[in-house]
Amino acid sequence: MLECARVRTRVIFFVAGLLSFGAFARLRSSADVIHLKNGRTIWADHVRENGKHVEYDVGDDSYKISKSSVQSIEAGGLPPAYALSANGQGPAKDLPVFVPEDSLAGHNDLDTKVVHDGNVDVDALTSLEKEGKPELSATAYFLAGKHEFEHGNLPQAKRYFETALRFQPENSTILNYYAMVLVRSGNAAAALSYAERSARANPNSADAYTVLGYVQFAADRTKDAIRSWKRSLELRPDPVVEQYLAKANRESTTEADFAQRESSHFTLRYEGKQTSEQLRRELLATLEAEYDELVRQLGVAPRASIPVILYTEQAFFDVTHAPSWSGAVNDGKLRIPISGITSMTPELARVLKHELAHSFVSQATGGRCPTWLNEGVAQAVEGKSLSAEGRRLGQMFRAQQAIPYNVLEGSFMRFSTMEAVVAYAESLAAVQYIVETYGMSDVERILDRIGQGSSAEAALRATIHSDYGQMESDVGKFLASKYGE
Repeated sequence: MLECARVRTRVIFFVAGLLSFGAFARLRSSADVIHLKNGRTIWADHVRENGKHVEYDVGDDSYKISKSSVQSIEAGGLPPAYALSANGQGPAKDLPVFVPEDSLAGHNDLDTKVVHDGNVDVDALTSLEKEGKPELSATAYFLAGKHEFEHGNLPQAKRYFETALRFQPENSTILNYYAMVLVRSGNAAAALSYAERSARANPNSADAYTVLGYVQFAADRTKDAIRSWKRSLELRPDPVVEQYLAKANRESTTEADFAQRESSHFTLRYEGKQTSEQLRRELLATLEAEYDELVRQLGVAPRASIPVILYTEQAFFDVTHAPSWSGAVNDGKLRIPISGITSMTPELARVLKHELAHSFVSQATGGRCPTWLNEGVAQAVEGKSLSAEGRRLGQMFRAQQAIPYNVLEGSFMRFSTMEAVVAYAESLAAVQYIVETYGMSDVERILDRIGQGSSAEAALRATIHSDYGQMESDVGKFLASKYGE
């Protein structure tokens, strides 16, 4: 699950013994993969077999599934960069498989006609449409949209799905994918009607209710999402859905008595006795000012109102199950622990801007931003610098002991405190290098290319003409020049 978090305290970086060279080698293979018979995949921190069950850990949570539902277990893989998050910003492989109509039985090679050599064949689409068969045209345009969606080209995927829906407006699977494109594009409110239509069109489909739950959760309708995911599980057991239901239940229970107020761009929820009216006013005013500043800095803005939830320290960890080093979380909602804070402080303002920046980056990239870039941008716009850490970090790069940036594409939530400190420092170093060498405009272009479907490395090559290997070398030289040997 893609959750962006911030190290809670300024840990004294690179204290004696912290950087034993090779200490981060284990980060190169830090996950186990459970392949389920229903086609889904679970990435876990640890997997173990126990009798007729397979048990696995994700963060602080443990789960158990029947061995009979498991196809295979793969040890020692790297987690995907864009694992599915509860706000719907995840890969297409977690969406239902499209099953063509029976009348298309003679078109078994349709997928290869529509997509070949890695591209959609527009001429083939036009030719198939001319046959005058609505189900054939719908399937062809759906396959084109699915290809673009899986490669992150959301604008083109949206156009293909819209065309497919012209031919089959009540096709549940096309509606599911179209709803998810809208969610990934930051428009969960518009996605709701399509996800609801999908469930009405196919009321016995577990997939339809799973997607409806994703959309509802992204639209900040947690109680509705809980009902949808429960219905999905009634129709078909699914450990992935169970995880999201568990999180939604924790949130709903904790926030049952929370009050709510709104501003132009935010919906603030809080427990009345834990915060003062003055703090709530100051917090919303600060968020609105930071929102305007981020629009100027990043040239993009989230489309929907952003939920901001204030927790006590204990409630924050109960709901998020975040690692102990995290000081706030943005999983589509800004979750902020504010125990003991009575008025706005410079540190709280920095935390708010950092977490808010993730919403802007998510909008710019369709939820596809690798974590190192996401966290690097968030730290840069909040005004953080490497200062004391720069020299020691440069030494680590020179010794080729930095965590590779391809490893830092995935979530930092799996890291220990020590590992997280290094991961955040490397992320800031990369963005600081790009900004000071090429300008903030190139950061914006990198984000835009990722949003249009490029991989992070391809976006780097197209803008600063570096792959990860070259960038790591250049970041090391930058650190040595800026902070000394």
